[in-house]
Formats: sequence, structure tokens, C-alpha cells
Amino acid sequence: MSPNSALPETAQRVAQLLHSLGHDQTVVMLPETGKTSAEAAAGLGCQVAEIAKSIVFRRLADDVAVMVVASGINRVDEHKVAAIVGPLGKADARFVKEKIGYAIGGVCPIGHVEKTVMLIDEDLLQYPHVWAAAGHPHAVFRLTPEQLKNMTGAPVADVALRA
Repeated sequence: MSPNSALPETAQRVAQLLHSLGHDQTVVMLPETGKTSAEAAAGLGCQVAEIAKSIVFRRLADDVAVMVVASGINRVDEHKVAAIVGPLGKADARFVKEKIGYAIGGVCPIGHVEKTVMLIDEDLLQYPHVWAAAGHPHAVFRLTPEQLKNMTGAPVADVALRA
């Protein structure tokens, strides 16, 4: 895969990073927005659960970004995450852009501008492939859960809100 100059700037950055990591999948531009897991899944023809959505929190102790890469079908249990990384606060759009480097709706699990504390939802491991945002609301890329773990170095945890 070579980076595609037709991609928006942030998606080009992700494509270049993927290329440098030896990832063989291209960044795909969805015709409609992929801001939500349901929208992305509809555009890709996959299950919502196969969308690896990136949810960002602010750790209260040190103002560090905490990202949970969760299955698109799951709600993240903030209490479970806080038990692992410490007390959390909300991350607004400005915080996400400053700390992560992407706008909400296109937050990629790699290529952050600052060190990010990360967790991966254990439920993603049941799928052969998942789709993650590639830096833009219309841009995504495919990878295996193992590749996600390797690219991020993030531990796998039970982070889903369960009834």
C-alpha cells in the first residue's frame, strides 16, 4: 500500500503510518460518514460489533488522554475503565484534538500526538477482522485484533457495560 494523495490530510497521515508499520490494508473512504459505528458498518457491509470505535476520556490525576478501543456494539463502562487507569473525566472535542490529534468522528487508534493510555475491548478479539477510523469521519482501515494489539501496545480488558 502506498499513501494515497486523494485522501484528506489526516487520513493521508494514517495511511503513511500504516505503510511504515508494514500494514497491507489501504485506507478506505466511505461515501457516507462513519462518525458512528452504525454508519460505518452500514457503509462497509459489516456488523456494528466489527467496528473498533475509539472512545476518549481525560484522566483526572494528570490530564492524560485515555482511549478505549471498543466493539461498536458495546457501551464503555466508565467505572471498569477507571478501576484500571484511575478516575476519569469527560474529554471534549478540543481535548481530543489537542491530545490525540484527530477530530471526534475520525479518531484513529494509532498516530497520536501525545502519549495516550489505551485499553482494547476484549469483545473485539472474537472477530477475524475489525475496522478502525483512519483520522477522518469518512476514512477507515481493516485490521485483525492481533494487529490492533501490536500497533497500539494496549492491554486487552473487559470494558463493556453489561446488563
